[in-house]
Order: sequence, then C-alpha cells, then structure tokens
Amino acid sequence: MFEIGKKPLAGRLLGSIRRIRHSLRAQLVASVVLTLAVAICVNLYLSFRSATAAAQLVSDHTLLASARVIAEAVRVDESGTVEVDIPPAALEMFDTGFGDEVFYRVITPWGNLISGYADLSSPRVPLKGEDLTFRDQGVRAIALEHPVVGLGGDGTISVTVAVTHGSQYAIRRQLWLSDFNKQLVLLLLAGVVTIVGLQRGLSPVLRLRDAVRQRSRDRLDPFPPAMVQTELQPLVHALNDHMVRVQNQMAAQRRFVANAAHQLRTPLTLISTQAAVAAREADSLRRDEALQALQKSTRQVTRLAGQLLTLSRAEPGSRRPRADTVDLAAVARSVLENAAEEALRRNIDLGLDNDDPVRVTGDATMLGEMVVNLVDNALRYTPPGGSVTVTVRSSRKTAVLIVEDTGPGIPEAERKHVFERFYRVMGIQAEGSGLGLAIVREVVDGAGGSVELSDRPDGGLLVAVTLPLGGTA
Repeated sequence: MFEIGKKPLAGRLLGSIRRIRHSLRAQLVASVVLTLAVAICVNLYLSFRSATAAAQLVSDHTLLASARVIAEAVRVDESGTVEVDIPPAALEMFDTGFGDEVFYRVITPWGNLISGYADLSSPRVPLKGEDLTFRDQGVRAIALEHPVVGLGGDGTISVTVAVTHGSQYAIRRQLWLSDFNKQLVLLLLAGVVTIVGLQRGLSPVLRLRDAVRQRSRDRLDPFPPAMVQTELQPLVHALNDHMVRVQNQMAAQRRFVANAAHQLRTPLTLISTQAAVAAREADSLRRDEALQALQKSTRQVTRLAGQLLTLSRAEPGSRRPRADTVDLAAVARSVLENAAEEALRRNIDLGLDNDDPVRVTGDATMLGEMVVNLVDNALRYTPPGGSVTVTVRSSRKTAVLIVEDTGPGIPEAERKHVFERFYRVMGIQAEGSGLGLAIVREVVDGAGGSVELSDRPDGGLLVAVTLPLGGTA
C-alpha cells in the first residue's frame, strides 16, 4: 500500500522538475529567488552576529552600571572596616521578566571578600564583558576597579557582576527575528515582482509565438522586429533570415521539379514514339534502327535520372555529413580507367598527370561523382582527335584537380550561368542535360572548396577545383 501511494508522488515531483527545467519563466523565477535566498541567508547570518553584538553591548552596559552602583556603596567605617550595603537598584535593573539570576562579588585590594559570591570568577580584562560559566550556568560578567576613600595601599576595590543569558538572548532573538521578517517580506515581494515582470517581459515573445502559429503554410513574409524587445530582435531577424532561406529553397525546388519534368518529358515522349514505331515496323532493318534509337534514348533518360539523383544527394542537408579520407589522385585514376573505352571509341587522348597521392577529407561517393561529371563533360564536348587531361596535385594546404579539354570551351559571358541547373550553352551541339557542372558546384561547396573555369592557352576549357588538404599525404 505504501509503495502504491509513493510512486504517483515521485512521478509528480519528477514531472514538476522537468517542467521547471524546460520553462524559461520557471528558470528565471527560480534563479532570481534562489539568488535572493542565498543573499538573504548571508544577510541573516551577518544580522545574527550583529544582533548578538548588540545584545552583548546592552548587557555589558547594564552590568557596568550595576557594578558602579555597588562600588559607590562601599565605605570604610571609623574602625577601618570595609563594608557595603548592596543597593536594591543594582540588582533590580536586571529584572526584565526573563528570570535572570544575578551574581556579584566585592573584594578588597588584598583579596578579602567584602560581599557576594567568593567563587565567582572575574573576567580577564576589566571593563570588558566576557562569557563565563558559574555553577554550571552560562553568565555574562564584567569587572570594575573602583577607588574607595580610607583604604590603605592603592585604595581600590574590585567589583564583579554577572548575570545569566536570558535577557541577552531575548534581545538578540528579537533583533534577529525583526530582520528575518523584513528579509522574508523582501523575498516574497521580489518573487512577486519577478513573476509580474516576467509575465510582462515575455508577452512579446508569446505574441510572436501566436503570430507564427497563426501563419498559413504559404505565408513566409518577415515579422516586424519591433514587435519584441531590443534584446529579442536578433531572434526575429534570424527567424526572418531563415524564412528567406526557406523561400529560396522552395523556389529552387519548384524550379528544379519543373525543369526536371520538362527535361524528362521530351525523352520519355521520344521513347514512347520510338517504341511504337518499332512495334509497327515490318521491315527488320528499320525495326533494328528504331530499337537502336530507343536504346540510345533510354540511356539518355537513365543518365538524366542518375544525375538528378546525384544532384539531390549533393544538396546541403540531404545526406549525413561524412569525413572520409580520400585520395583524389586514386579517384581520378579510377574514373579515367572507366572512361578509357569511350575515349578510344571517339579517338580522344585521355591522360592523367599525377605522381603522388593527394588526400582530401569529404564524402568519398560525392567526390567521385564530381570527378565523373568533370571527365564526362570534357569527353562529351571534345571532338574526335582531341585530348582530355586530368591533373591532380597539392599546393600548400590545398589539393588542386584540373580537367583540360580541347573542345569549344565556354564563352566568358556564359561561365557564371553554366553552374545553374539545366543550363546549356547556346550553339553547342553535344548532348547533355545541363546538370554536370551544377553537380560539381554542389559537391565542391559541400567540401569547402572552389571551382573556376578558364580558357586553355591552346584553346579549349580548363576547370580547376581547389579543395582543402586532409589526412596524411
């Protein structure tokens, strides 16, 4: 029965702790109140010491006054005997209603007891109060040296007065409780003011939250920064910047989908037509020609689909970041080996200029796709009898991949556009989808590098990719 009742309570406590940990208002209130509580605890400790000192001071003044009254009552009679009648006022001044007991001792300069308690000890320093123990009770005592006319020698007597701590502790308690009540009221007032201030301070944030919630999915216009406090305006600016990036990404996706649909529609229509022609054709020679054209169109669509998939994988955020150590020279060598058959078929001189490994850090698959597209573009636009040369080298802290061809090149005015998706240079007859350099740009940007286009000294295009060196060369 006990365990059954205990678990819900523990669950509620854990739930409350979680809510506090995830609530900005609760965290701010808790931090302010806890800070005040610590400050108040320190203040109360100091207040306790101050109250103790004040109570001791009052007690010491009362003890000293009582000792003076007793000392002034000491006299020497005609026979030279020292005697004293303790004035009632000397003891009644301690009657404060706390049941204190008063002890005193009056002795001559030579140590004879005149009156009081012989076993009462004197403080070590005259005129200064000291806490002592007398007959198993804690007392506050003070000693006074007082001259008496008629005494021989130095003519002074010693008066010691002690009183129990009841009145002293009562004064200390009253002073400390007074401070405690004030500090408690201050803590409660600070908590209330903090809660009210937070409620007012967080209201712009809540308005921003409501404004975000009420927005429809297609509304991405910016929020006015003035709707929140100055300290929170960077948050609104960041939110607006994010919405601008989302808008740009959505627009790019819409353009990409529209262009992809347009690019796929033509070859798919052509494939359908070619398949229909091949199916109707009775002549075997013409049917073979139609089937060959159908295979060619199918390869083009397959390549286009592969490039679209590669481009989507190269976009930021589409893949988990990888930090493979890649030998760029080995990647280039593998790509050229796969492209050697196509180069031989078209009588293109395909070569690699590299002697040592050049290691970079990045996504091995995407870096391979980058080299594939660069070499494929170079072969596609280089006429028969031309050459394509790939150079891989390291320079200081960077790796450089250069792909040169003897094709028509790219006019300088077109170079800033060729990295756009589906963009093709006018007047060039070579087949292509317009995605190769767009893929290269995405991969290079993802690897933290750069890509530049320029003319070869002997004509043709030179593509230079620069990437940060990684791994161990």
